[in-house]
Amino acid sequence: MNKNEIGKLITKVSEGDNNAFLTLYKATVRGVYAYLYTYFKNSADTQDATQTVYLKVKTKSNQFKYGTNGLAWLLQIAKNHAIDVLRKQDKTVPLENAYGVCANQVCEHKNSVTEVMQKVLSEDEQRIVVMHVLWGYKHKEIALLNKTPLGTVTSKYKRAIAKLKNALKEERQ
Repeated sequence: MNKNEIGKLITKVSEGDNNAFLTLYKATVRGVYAYLYTYFKNSADTQDATQTVYLKVKTKSNQFKYGTNGLAWLLQIAKNHAIDVLRKQDKTVPLENAYGVCANQVCEHKNSVTEVMQKVLSEDEQRIVVMHVLWGYKHKEIALLNKTPLGTVTSKYKRAIAKLKNALKEERQ
């Protein structure tokens, strides 16, 4: 589902269309979950955050400006919620405590790509990879959304992919 279709669905949600909300949820929940997982590093907190994000989408959909990037709006809600929760907890979960099983069928086995990402990539690298690979954002768009120079995003992405390839290759041996 592209960014314009997501924007149309959000607009329909703001008009009270529950079918549009269900369609939006089904089309985006795996990506939102994966994005939030880069913040929480565990399945339980990520599941809670994902559900809260969609409640916020439903209640704040009237604030969405039609014609703007619906996916960026959705991910911004997710990012803001994650930051708020982590501030309230006043802690971050160390990588050693990350669980190996993910919800919503994002990953189901111990040595998933998500788990490897958690082990070998920084949080910024994880977000860039998720936004580019899973959501299809171009590096320029990621740079604008994260208020980061384009060169930084590009180099972090290239390094992250190299790290992932090496880690996955080692794991197969």
